[in-house]
Amino acid sequence: MTQSSNARGMRTFYLIAITQVISVLGSRMSGFAIALWVTQETGNATPLALVSLFNLLPMIFLSNVAGLVADRYNRRIVMAVADAGQALGTVLLLLSFTSGSFQLWHLYVVTLLQSAFGIFQQPAAQASVTMLVPDEKRETANAIAQIIGPTAGLIAPALAAALYTVIHVPGLIIVDFATFLLSVTVLMMIHIPQPKRDLEREAKESQLAALAAGFTFLWKNRMLFWTMLFASLCNVIFGAASALFVPYTLARTGSEQIVGLISSMEGVGAIVGAIIISAWGGTRPRIHGIMLALIACSISFGLFGISQHPIALGAAMLLSMLPNAIVNVSFMSMMQAKIPADLQGRVFAGMSQLAMLLSPIGLVVIGPLADKVFEPAVGQAGWSIVAPLVGAEKGAGMGLLILLAGLIVAVSSILFYAWPATRQMEAQIPDATISDAKQEHEQAQEGIAAQTVAA
Repeated sequence: MTQSSNARGMRTFYLIAITQVISVLGSRMSGFAIALWVTQETGNATPLALVSLFNLLPMIFLSNVAGLVADRYNRRIVMAVADAGQALGTVLLLLSFTSGSFQLWHLYVVTLLQSAFGIFQQPAAQASVTMLVPDEKRETANAIAQIIGPTAGLIAPALAAALYTVIHVPGLIIVDFATFLLSVTVLMMIHIPQPKRDLEREAKESQLAALAAGFTFLWKNRMLFWTMLFASLCNVIFGAASALFVPYTLARTGSEQIVGLISSMEGVGAIVGAIIISAWGGTRPRIHGIMLALIACSISFGLFGISQHPIALGAAMLLSMLPNAIVNVSFMSMMQAKIPADLQGRVFAGMSQLAMLLSPIGLVVIGPLADKVFEPAVGQAGWSIVAPLVGAEKGAGMGLLILLAGLIVAVSSILFYAWPATRQMEAQIPDATISDAKQEHEQAQEGIAAQTVAA
């Protein structure tokens, strides 16, 4: 990539990122307001649990299709249509509220609709980074993408709470619609280079083979597959143990306000970690930074389980999320460098789908383990062995579970990193080459720039 094309690509990426921050902020604000309203009206948690379920279903069943669409069609258009579809959902929800006919099933249908459209956006956006951003700047780009969610998560609740009593739920839904409209408008104005497609191969390829192409590539490059699988299993363990954070911190502190402050450290840690990796650029080979940060993350995660004072809990939360951001950013940058551009949509969608399929296993197991095994064991015979670490009060059983989760990931990460094939992986797998389509785009852009200067 030339210096001028690098600058153009980065400008386009920054523009997309800014609009996505605004769009995600709008969605988080309306989501917070709706959750608050539903809780106040119904007085129970079941409706919100069902919302989470309907949000998850498209991720499980449509991820492969979304990845194929991202690889076969114009990614800019795919993202714009995804935003437009989600905007349609906000309009339907607004009509339901303003007409006075709102029922909970309306919310479930809209959630399913918005999630179905939204699932097409992520692989297209992740794959577009490769086409817009040179390899040496991908840590910066992925770090920016990494902080969009945490930033919105920190700002949205306070902003939505302030506006809730003024413009109410319909007003916040209108704000959400406006942010989607802005995102669609920007996407229709920019250009994202497309990877070169092998039309002859695609014509011979069955739909099933096309859908499975991402996993086929990973299986041929076996270490990428094992690394992705290892990362997914670590996410399952972390995700399951993370479900205990709120009841655990509440048991340790006895204060909802302190629980909120400690939870906010999750977003702060993610943002700080993303800023660090953006400024630093990470290690080369990237796998060293990924594995060392994962080990640090898992140790800090385990420390959260033995922390009992609010300050210690907040510090452990921050210290676990900070290296986690480094892991996520470096891992994404490594995959973007190694996976061909015309397969990235399917590979990234497959990664998300695998995580979604495995996550319920951990979530189903962790609750009964905490409620039926570990918490009842507190203070019983043999507990004195672990009491110096986690204590013997309420919450100590959950603390031990969190500690064990951190230790399991830490030991597994050390063993995986000690495997020579892991450390040599990036040297053994060649980088994906720049696509002809991108080279043609750069040449065209340079020609336009030259004509402008001559004029």
